[in-house]
Amino acid sequence: MTIRSGRLLLILLAAVVASASEARPQVVVDRTVATVSDGVRTELITYSDLLWQLALQPGVPLEPPRQEDLRRALQLQIDQRIFALEAQRLPRAAPTEKEISDKIAELLTFFPSTAEFERRLRTVGFDSVRDDNFEGIIAQRIAIEKYLDFRFRSFVVVTADDETTYYRETWVPEFKRRNPNAIVPELGRVRTDVVAQVTEARVARNIEQFLEEAKRRVTIATQYEL
Repeated sequence: MTIRSGRLLLILLAAVVASASEARPQVVVDRTVATVSDGVRTELITYSDLLWQLALQPGVPLEPPRQEDLRRALQLQIDQRIFALEAQRLPRAAPTEKEISDKIAELLTFFPSTAEFERRLRTVGFDSVRDDNFEGIIAQRIAIEKYLDFRFRSFVVVTADDETTYYRETWVPEFKRRNPNAIVPELGRVRTDVVAQVTEARVARNIEQFLEEAKRRVTIATQYEL
C-alpha cells in the first residue's frame, strides 16, 4: 500500500460525511461556498460545512482557520458530495444508535480528551458529542462509509500471486526500511497484513479513479473564493 493511496483512503474514510440541511450546525454567519449537481439533485457546501470538517481533524486550528486548510476541506467536501449523490441511488437501512455511538467513540480516540473534542465542536456550532445535529452528521458519515464498503471494498479479490508480488516488492522493502536490523518474517506469518494492505491500496486506487470519472459527469460550481 503506497503512502499516497493510504493517505487518500484514510482521509476519505476518516472525513467522509454527506450533508443535509436539517443536520447542519447553526452558525451565526454562513454562506454557500460551492454546489455539486448531478442534474437531478444538488448538494450545497457552506462555510460552516468546512469548519465542522476541520473540527474533526486533530491539530487543525479553528480560530481562525487557515486558508490552506479551508481550501483542502473544500476539495474533500466536493468529493464527499459526489459520494452522497451516488449513495442516494442505493437506499440502505438507517444507522443504529449503537453504530452512531461507536463511531463517535472512534473519533474521540484521535483527540487528547472528550473535553478537547467538545471544545472544538462548540467552536463550530455544536453543543456536545450528543448534539442532535452532530449525531445526524455522524449518521450520514456511517451511511457513506457503508456505501464505500459496498461499492469498492466488497468486490476486491486478492489472489495468491497478488500476495506474493506485494510481499516481495512492497511489504519486505518497507519492513527493512523501518526495521533495518530485524529478521524479515515469512509471508505466511504476515499474510493477513499483506492482504489487508493490498485490499486498501486497491480500494484507494478505485476511489481515486471513480472520483476522476465522476467529476466529468457532475457540475461543480464555486460561488465563493477561499
